[in-house]
Amino acid sequence: MGRERELSRLRTLLRSSRLLTLTGPGGVGKTRLALELAGRVRGGRTDRAQWVALDSLQDGEQLPQALAGALGVRERGGRAGVEALVHALGTRTMLIVLDNCEHLAEACALLAATLLARCPRLRLLTTSREPLRVPGEVVFRVGELSLSPAAEDHDTAALLRSEAVRLFLARARTSDAAFELGSGEARTVAEICRRLDGLPLAIELAAGRVGSLSLPGILHGLDDQLSLLTDGSRTGPGRHRELGAAIDWSHRLLDPLERVVFRRLSALGGGFDAEGAAAVCADAEGNDGWDRGGEGDRDAGGEVRGEGVAHGGGIGRGDGVHRGEGAGPQGPHSLVRPEQVLRVVCALEAKSLIVRVRGDEPRGTSRFRQLSAIRAYGMDRLAEAGELPGTWNRALRWLAGKASGAVTPGVFLDTVEGPLAPEQENLAAAVAYSAARSDHRHVPLAVALARLQYQQEQLTAARTLLSGVLERVRGPEDRSAALALAARSACLQDDHAAALAFAQEAVAAGRTGPHPGRLANALDALAAARLCRGEFSDAVAVFAECLDVVRTLGCPLDLALCRHHLAWALLQAGRTAEAEQLMQQCLPELETSAPPGQLTAALHTAGAIRLALGDVDAAERRFAEVLLTTPPGESFHGLYPLEGLAIVAAERGDLQRSLRLYAAAAAMRRRIDTEPEAHWWRQVETVVARVRERVHPSGVSAAMAAGRRLRGARLVAYALRGTQVRSVGQESDQEAGPGRVRAVGQPPLTGRESAVAELVAEGMTNQQIASHLGLAKSTVAGHLDRVRDKLGVRSRTQIAVRVAGRSADPEPGL
Repeated sequence: MGRERELSRLRTLLRSSRLLTLTGPGGVGKTRLALELAGRVRGGRTDRAQWVALDSLQDGEQLPQALAGALGVRERGGRAGVEALVHALGTRTMLIVLDNCEHLAEACALLAATLLARCPRLRLLTTSREPLRVPGEVVFRVGELSLSPAAEDHDTAALLRSEAVRLFLARARTSDAAFELGSGEARTVAEICRRLDGLPLAIELAAGRVGSLSLPGILHGLDDQLSLLTDGSRTGPGRHRELGAAIDWSHRLLDPLERVVFRRLSALGGGFDAEGAAAVCADAEGNDGWDRGGEGDRDAGGEVRGEGVAHGGGIGRGDGVHRGEGAGPQGPHSLVRPEQVLRVVCALEAKSLIVRVRGDEPRGTSRFRQLSAIRAYGMDRLAEAGELPGTWNRALRWLAGKASGAVTPGVFLDTVEGPLAPEQENLAAAVAYSAARSDHRHVPLAVALARLQYQQEQLTAARTLLSGVLERVRGPEDRSAALALAARSACLQDDHAAALAFAQEAVAAGRTGPHPGRLANALDALAAARLCRGEFSDAVAVFAECLDVVRTLGCPLDLALCRHHLAWALLQAGRTAEAEQLMQQCLPELETSAPPGQLTAALHTAGAIRLALGDVDAAERRFAEVLLTTPPGESFHGLYPLEGLAIVAAERGDLQRSLRLYAAAAAMRRRIDTEPEAHWWRQVETVVARVRERVHPSGVSAAMAAGRRLRGARLVAYALRGTQVRSVGQESDQEAGPGRVRAVGQPPLTGRESAVAELVAEGMTNQQIASHLGLAKSTVAGHLDRVRDKLGVRSRTQIAVRVAGRSADPEPGL
């Protein structure tokens, strides 16, 4: 179930390659997928498929004999082992499936190379938690089943399209024929599947509990996954009966060094890169007692046994494990050197005990994670080895170091993403762990986490954290920074009194400290608090003082940011010409150096100033530029220009368009629960009220209803239609010709590529496009890659923008 695309792809690969290896973590469904694929091959007229299970075979030297026995090959004419196999297979057309090769990887690789070289019509399909690394091998990583995004929890139909949810429901009905999905329970099932990372074996085991537990009971029980997910098939391999046994099977195949790193990585539940892995897994020379822990693993009988020195070839092997004097309960401690960790991480990924996190490559570094069930197993081993305190101590030390390094440069700390952003989950776990133990690193870690939460508009969480640590912050500079963050959070929650009190205290603390940058940060927060209260003249005065301080620091970006903030206050104070002059000074620097959110805000300010000056065309260009980079819904920043375009449409007399854009923005604000600044909102409401007076009530209702239906890429495409913005390389409609969008100097899109681009502009996902056009999802992804290359764009939004210039109304009646 849910593997139709994989099967189609695998059949193609099997026709073009002679050695195909399915890899992936235990329980991901490699064996079942291979069985289905082999069954389809066996049904053909010429090919025959033979299944050989290797999980019970422990000695690689016996592999040829075991394979011969499974194939019914007899030893005759003095031929034995490999020679007997080669003679029997000869030129026969056959597919041999070798299931579970990981514990015999070297033996399987040697045998596969020999058979493929000497049996020209033989094909091999293998399943393994790591590749065999044989020349000509094609590796297919079997991924977890698809999960429904958390944002779709309100859409039952979308939840039920998830492969993981479909599998759970099917197995639940098999386990309990009376099982029915109740109202609202699809969300619970989706959350169960997300907690299990879409791992098929884990989902099946969880679904098997529906006869004895309610769905909320199963979800609650996942706090102890390895205990809940038991009682698998009695007829399947032992490793498939319990999830813990499946993972233990992989763990037993690791060498000593790999086991140490594997279990220590389990402390990093939010994933890790090479730096984080080395910081948490490597022992410091001359480490203190916190960094010490016992080395050892329990064998099948539960006895503790010491680890030998690492040996053997391959990635992550051959470095040895350096022995130190142990303080742990299970024997001598194995010291891990920092330079060893990356190689071991690569080895663990090859063995499918960690997985690469896709989508983080643009940051310039690869990230990895352990699936939740594998991590739970690793945490058990970590505690069993007595290494839990030492591992957490290293994690706290590393995160606290990054937190202290993140606040050194710049003035406006709260608006710039720092180095801890990718580590937010790990940081949250560290905050909880340090709080429970009154660790001295709790305060700086909590402030760092609150700053990330503020940047993601998780304001209640940020203020809750800050309220618990503000009185414990020592030093005027740190205290000023924490109070300024609390003030900004209160501003966005419209808690104006608290914002002003926090900001005033922040300025007082900043004036006593030696760092003028912290004072400037506090002044900026105080000015923002004044703006929230409608005290525009006071805000202008405070921003002006902030600007005077920032001028002495020699930082062009901070100076540009401060000028923008002052320009926004001047605009609201009615001093539009001064605001325009400041924006001309700061925009070039912001366009080249500012973080995305700050640039978005600045472009909106520039557009609002042009509106106030009566230059509607220039205002439209600025608002449209924002939508190209920050689509509405991804951030509250993207909603201001949408409302700005509604004002532009009203000024031009396009009343229906103005109402649609206003309604779309209002609906989006309700969905993401954000309110605009009062001064801006009064301007928008005033314009919309005038439009309502000029349109018949039925027309107002129709336009507003149509606007509320606009979302995602369709909304962006509609908002940008007819605007004067041009992204790099974009041609006019006449240049591109009907039915095509293309970039200058690039080949035109094919008919299928154009169709895919148009469906992207309508807001369809890859899966929806695949269903609409009758294609595989992977084929759609390939078409999109080519569309991006030809158009010279990177995002779905930019594709929608290109289509918008030539498309008709996005929906009848709009």
